[in-house]
Amino acid sequence: MKWNGYQISLRLLSPLHIGWRKSGNLQQTRPYVTGRALWGALTARLTRDQQHDDYKTVGEQVDERLAFTYFYPSDSADCVRLWPWADDWDEFAWTYLGSYVSTSLADGHAAEEGSLHETEFIAPRTREGKQVYLTGYIFQREDWSELALDLDATLNKLQLGGERGYGWGRLALCQQKPLSDEDNLCFQRFEFDRSANADRPTLKATSDNTRLLAHALANGGNTTAEIEPLLGRLTDPTGRFGQNHSEAQICWKPGKTVIAGDKFLIKKNGVWEKQP
Repeated sequence: MKWNGYQISLRLLSPLHIGWRKSGNLQQTRPYVTGRALWGALTARLTRDQQHDDYKTVGEQVDERLAFTYFYPSDSADCVRLWPWADDWDEFAWTYLGSYVSTSLADGHAAEEGSLHETEFIAPRTREGKQVYLTGYIFQREDWSELALDLDATLNKLQLGGERGYGWGRLALCQQKPLSDEDNLCFQRFEFDRSANADRPTLKATSDNTRLLAHALANGGNTTAEIEPLLGRLTDPTGRFGQNHSEAQICWKPGKTVIAGDKFLIKKNGVWEKQP
């Protein structure tokens, strides 16, 4: 089946925390938005807009009819200027990351012992005061009509990541640009194959030493690159969050280098799979 692609830029309106790992009392954020986080936000928004609570069915529809890259912060709505890889990490962290210190109260008065913690976030403004955008790509199957998706309206009401009860993770659509046969590059690094008759969208690296921009299934190849088990918490049918976990996928981490001509399918939750 055929897929249509769109470059999407979202204006970040409040701090954003994409859960990653804990270091001491610091809850670290990933420096990008994973496909799973975006899938969860889209599923929640679409389900509420349809005024029912069948999250499972809507989540399956999103999986089948949409695909997305990871989204990266930038001070430009048109492109990503600074990447969170090792050689630029210090500048990236200084530009985009901040943290918030909080504690729990015992009996509503004094700080609860041992509850002091710090939460890292992607800030809505850079250290220089510039607006921060999240830039990435969303792909729709041409037979997407059953999902009844108004992309503009849905993206304008997204909220994702952690600490949403405190107003974190609020977004607004800034820019939506269709990919065409003449302009089909994603992040200026991967060519979107609009002619491919595949179950999932296909991206091809355009040059050597191109970085992976999502987790990719570790199915052989360069064994010196970093790998990471990718899994998430699941909400069970009774609405309890975190009671179960998804099956772990062993993946190359974003930032691994690939060579010109390497092809990848975008699987569910934005995970890539290298093609022969």
